[in-house]
Amino acid sequence: MAVYVYAGAAPVVVKGGGGASGGLFRMDVNGGEWRELSAGLPNNVEARAISIAPSDPNTVYVGTQAGPYRSADAGDSWEAMPLPGNEKLVWSILIHPTDPKTLYVGTQGTTMYRSRDGGASWKEITPPEPAGMVKMGFPCRVIRLSLDPTNPDHLWSALEVGGLLRSRDGGDSWESCNAGLLKFTDDPRLRSKIVSDTETEGMMDSHAMAVSAVEPDTVFLANRMGLFRSGDGGMAWDEMGIAKFSPLTYARDVRVSAHDPKRMYAALSVAAICDEGSLYRSEDLGATWKRFDHGVSIDSTLMTVAESAATPDRVWCAARRGQVFGTQDGGKTWNQYMLPPKGAGVYALAVG
Repeated sequence: MAVYVYAGAAPVVVKGGGGASGGLFRMDVNGGEWRELSAGLPNNVEARAISIAPSDPNTVYVGTQAGPYRSADAGDSWEAMPLPGNEKLVWSILIHPTDPKTLYVGTQGTTMYRSRDGGASWKEITPPEPAGMVKMGFPCRVIRLSLDPTNPDHLWSALEVGGLLRSRDGGDSWESCNAGLLKFTDDPRLRSKIVSDTETEGMMDSHAMAVSAVEPDTVFLANRMGLFRSGDGGMAWDEMGIAKFSPLTYARDVRVSAHDPKRMYAALSVAAICDEGSLYRSEDLGATWKRFDHGVSIDSTLMTVAESAATPDRVWCAARRGQVFGTQDGGKTWNQYMLPPKGAGVYALAVG
């Protein structure tokens, strides 16, 4: 039986001034050859989010520049799941862990959409901009959606570059989690201003978040300044001190294992566009970390980590310029595969 890795790419300015056109790609881990997927997808598809249904590895969702799409045959063909109004650029997709008909997608600004019928219809959810949202040269976007496995009505929305929002009622209402995050900018070490006029930019530059069933209402946030933890659902925050374990602290992704709620993965690099990345793993919910990738030279920003729902031994990663690598044996050995040149703008990864 084929086991697939999916990689999504979109246009991005890379070091040296070049760019990549994007695309959605699939590889059988036993074959090692990438296939570009296109049947039913928009022309010149830009894929920034990919999710595999936990209950069925053949059901795959992808977020594109023209809204969400679904495949029922492992990516051989796709159908649109139109959102209300105009076509929306999708940045994140969340599948409810116990009710596969409940889906969430995140788009531009603070706008999200929820479906209770498997994507046949959608409700638009647009919370007000939270205090602290930074005005940049690109729109804010809902970069990651997460929920509490022990209470799926508790949701969080990570905004790039707007911090964090939370909901206690399945997405009907939202409140800001930014007050505690903004307090960190009292420390000069955690101030960062690149393309805005405020040094709070770095703390508001959310990239990913995760929630573990072993500590309900504890949220882990990855942003430009590192890794942060809240034990009360996002009101008060602590810095996790990743610099004690890794020389690289720019955090692009953080994941909690589906197989062990105390196991976490973090994708760490130097900056958004750089020549180095690293993958770290924690076995104690972020108290300590060790480098997990071995024998792999990561040549650009490590963007994303994906663990298989079928086995904890299968973990894959993707770096900005199209380098995809993974382990099938829990980290003992690693293999790497470059995407085609047009895929050198990786945003998303998923593995069956």
